[in-house]
Amino acid sequence: MTATPPFDLTGRAALVTGASSGIGRRLALGLARAGAKVAVAARRTDRLDALTAEIAAAGGTALAIAMDVADEASVIAGFDAAEASLGPVDTVYANAGMNLEGLALDLEVEAFDQMVSVNFRGVFLTAREGARRMIRAGSRDSGRGRVVIVSSIGAHTVLPGLATYCATKAGAAMLGRSLAREWARQGINVNVVCPGFIETELNRDWFATEGGQRQIQGFPRRRLMVEADLDPMLLYLGSDAARAVTGSVFTLDDGQSL
Repeated sequence: MTATPPFDLTGRAALVTGASSGIGRRLALGLARAGAKVAVAARRTDRLDALTAEIAAAGGTALAIAMDVADEASVIAGFDAAEASLGPVDTVYANAGMNLEGLALDLEVEAFDQMVSVNFRGVFLTAREGARRMIRAGSRDSGRGRVVIVSSIGAHTVLPGLATYCATKAGAAMLGRSLAREWARQGINVNVVCPGFIETELNRDWFATEGGQRQIQGFPRRRLMVEADLDPMLLYLGSDAARAVTGSVFTLDDGQSL
């Protein structure tokens, strides 16, 4: 947490889902470094405790929240806990997501339902509960409400063997645009970020294989992204600087989908 953040989020209270690893963890650190108080939510609370300790050690403020984004009661309870500790949440990152690989002909319906529950239902529940709180706190007058949905290039690019994943990510992207229109006069900006392939602990083993290396060589720049590549856009969309940006879908993929 030593780099200078590109945007100032001092005075904001942010909630990040899927914060136990990957993009969510990186985002939480960046938000705290930029001055925001951060509620980090996930099902793996052991990792969240380590994350909040790291933020606190760097002088930030963070709260760990156990949350299952597919469960409405869990989402509501998570926002209740965040508000009780950090004050009204005005910045929400719906980042939690999952993937279960499998060709459509072979995919078990349970796996299909699980991906829909997390990648689509979870985004809806997170965004909606956040918006309800923002409106209640006066976002219509302040214009400071922010919802950022983290989708994937799978929202607009076919990823072989990932039909359900791509469909749920496309649904999340259109949901973001629709909510932006619905909440435009409530002072809430809703935007979507579609990252490309980023090296994380979940895919590192695959990209080290021969098949994974062939995939990387098929990208125009023959490389994976790193989590830091998303920092400027994600922090920008949560900041006051993005006052006039809503209903947009941004692809950040190093040209991988070209």
